[in-house]
Amino acid sequence: MFIVTVGINHRTAPVEIREKLSPTPNSIPESCLSLYNCQGIEGCVILSTCNRTEIYVTTRELNQGLKATRDFLKNKSGINDTEIKNFTYTYTLYDAIRHLFRVTAGLDSMLLGETEILGQVKQAYQQAFKTGTVNRVLNVLFQKALAVGKKVRQKTGIDQNAVSISYAAVELARQALKNLAGKTVLLIGAGKMSALTAGYLKNNKDTKIYITNRSYAKAQELAGQLGGQAIEFTQLYRHLREIDIIISCTAAPHYVIHYQHMADALQSQGVRPLILIDIAVPRDIEPAVATLPGVSLYDIDDLQNVVDANLEERKKAAAAAEVIIEEELNRFMRWLGTQFMVPTIVFLKQKGEEIKQKALQQALRSLPDLSEQEQQVLVKLSNTIVNQLLHIPITQLKSYASAGEGHLYTEILQNLFDLKILGTDQENKNKVLSKDAKEASCWYQRK
Repeated sequence: MFIVTVGINHRTAPVEIREKLSPTPNSIPESCLSLYNCQGIEGCVILSTCNRTEIYVTTRELNQGLKATRDFLKNKSGINDTEIKNFTYTYTLYDAIRHLFRVTAGLDSMLLGETEILGQVKQAYQQAFKTGTVNRVLNVLFQKALAVGKKVRQKTGIDQNAVSISYAAVELARQALKNLAGKTVLLIGAGKMSALTAGYLKNNKDTKIYITNRSYAKAQELAGQLGGQAIEFTQLYRHLREIDIIISCTAAPHYVIHYQHMADALQSQGVRPLILIDIAVPRDIEPAVATLPGVSLYDIDDLQNVVDANLEERKKAAAAAEVIIEEELNRFMRWLGTQFMVPTIVFLKQKGEEIKQKALQQALRSLPDLSEQEQQVLVKLSNTIVNQLLHIPITQLKSYASAGEGHLYTEILQNLFDLKILGTDQENKNKVLSKDAKEASCWYQRK
């Protein structure tokens, strides 16, 4: 059985192509069933995130399985064969398994080592499992992949160093104050960067978030999404007594926090130590503010240095992660080899027995005058020929399986001897594909 991956991501295609191939969350179960019902597909999982859509299938006929998967993508998206070929990537067997392990470890993400992908892979697997399109091989593969993703993070700490400006701003504040619990943060700006920053802040329990913006309505909207509190931009300085951290990111072409205003507010309110983090370009905070007593000011260059250093650390962790992935890949391939080795040997022996019995019966009919002892000699001779003929390939197959190569040799042996092995995966598929599922699939293909 072959494991195949066909996918598209942020490196291979622009967003206008990716969105055509990206299924809506509610359509994924139906899509899984539609693909599962295609000829040659014995199991499938569809992984879809904002930056990637990947289809994992198992098939006994590689070319048939690949064609079914690509045709499915073409029918779903409406884009032609050339575009499918140009914008997608294909991995088979070893490379498909290695790719999934790297995805769950965060090594294939836009943000190296990010953790969100682990939950997304888990959700994709669970959806396919509930739908009934996960066969035995995919079941073990995805459980193993999730375990590998967790192991990589535990062993290498690849997700521990901030590598985005907004995340780095929050981490810098946490390091300066030791803990953000019970602290109050003021976000100036309600754009994308502020939203990302607020999202990271929200993960810290008992952190109070104020949001202000030139447009009070936008500040209210973002505050409502994150459970924060909006304040009027003109009231910014009046709240300094309550604030521990200010993170500013606006699109203003000039300073929004001025030295003299801040100096007056600090003098009148007696504000405790204050951390200001300016992640805007051009800068939001007048640099002279850093000279005020109790004030610590950081700008985007300070954060970029942190990000660059952390990215180097993640790259080192990624190298260690690749070693772990190769070790786990070899373990999985050994398991895969042994799973298909046993039924292959059984069917090979059965085929040898069938051929022997047919030839033996023909010989005995042609020699009706043989004595019982002569017949036993003939039977023994036929047994010896078949056993010796099969002994070496069976012995070699067992040794290859323990070395992780059994899967490939098993496939070759099955093809050479034309062994029709229909195991529980095919039987389960026939059970899962109910009348309703088949009708849905036919409708989907027509669409």
